[in-house]
Amino acid sequence: MDNKFDLQAYLTKGVEHIVSDSLRAVLKDPRETAFMLKFAAASSKASKKRAKSAEKGEHIPPFLIASITSSCNLHCAGCYSRCSSATTDAPPDDQLTAEEWLRIFNEAEELGISYILLAGGEPLMRRDVISSAASVSNIIFPIFTNGTFINEQYFDIFDKNRNLIPVLSIEGGREATDSRRGKGVYDLLCVNMEKFCKKSLIFGASVTVTTENINEISSEEFIGSLAEKGCKLVIFVEYVPMSEDSERLAPTDKERQLLNDRIAALRSRYTDVVFLSFPGDEKGSGGCIAAGRGFFHINSHGGAEPCPFSPYSDINVRDTSLREAIDSRLFGALRSGDILADDHAGGCVLYEKRAQVEALLNKNE
Repeated sequence: MDNKFDLQAYLTKGVEHIVSDSLRAVLKDPRETAFMLKFAAASSKASKKRAKSAEKGEHIPPFLIASITSSCNLHCAGCYSRCSSATTDAPPDDQLTAEEWLRIFNEAEELGISYILLAGGEPLMRRDVISSAASVSNIIFPIFTNGTFINEQYFDIFDKNRNLIPVLSIEGGREATDSRRGKGVYDLLCVNMEKFCKKSLIFGASVTVTTENINEISSEEFIGSLAEKGCKLVIFVEYVPMSEDSERLAPTDKERQLLNDRIAALRSRYTDVVFLSFPGDEKGSGGCIAAGRGFFHINSHGGAEPCPFSPYSDINVRDTSLREAIDSRLFGALRSGDILADDHAGGCVLYEKRAQVEALLNKNE
């Protein structure tokens, strides 16, 4: 890892960029603009908290990913969560309660974490946890959802709590989306997007980028259709193969460069839409930002993991504080070693180097 690289400054600048882009994206909506101005002040305060911690030799990431349930009503092809058994059809067992998640969210605010991405399973199946998140108004909670549980009650919740931002999973057009997620899902997503637009509610779209859909999902036609429906955030997530037979779907270096070039063009064309890419260009952040460098993951049972694609844990937030979880032995070993900055073929270095991560976990036990 390059010790001269100022990760804290890089991530702080990145958060400020997201906030400024978000403000620009919602300028035509008075209520949304008022919320973003309030959040901008909270985000600045959070950045100062992280900076003070850094002065003491303690790094606090600005992002957290929380998988709040192991349940999902869909069986999407190639789902990493099902492949790793983090999502199952069995009744949820020993998952964190809404009260435990609220404690984590409040601790995150105290530490200076600005964004908590809610995932699953299908996170909207945990309305109790969504309500807990809504109460922590100084943190923005993008909710990665398949969109099938959105109803009038949820529209009301999103209207009253602007820190909750639904991010609808879509794979491109009807054929691409339904072939992966199930027949009728695309049409339901479109109906919900139109309702969000009519109700002046901000929403985003999450697109899993594969070798099969990269041209479609980065095209003017597809992005234009989302923008017309009122989408204000598009997150491109590179597909991470969870088995050898799906490795062909992972974007190559050439295809990732193509995506980066198209995203740059889209940002210039659609100034009222925020575009993000994960993992994106890791070289710009000194390597992978998982394991607490820029974010980490908490699974539905409380295990603190480097990221959703690296489901290894040596500490549970049920038994310790969030601050102690960030400084776990496994996270510390990953941050101080070379794995996060290693060259690798795919979009996720921790998945490709999983044997080394497992060795570190076993060494720490």
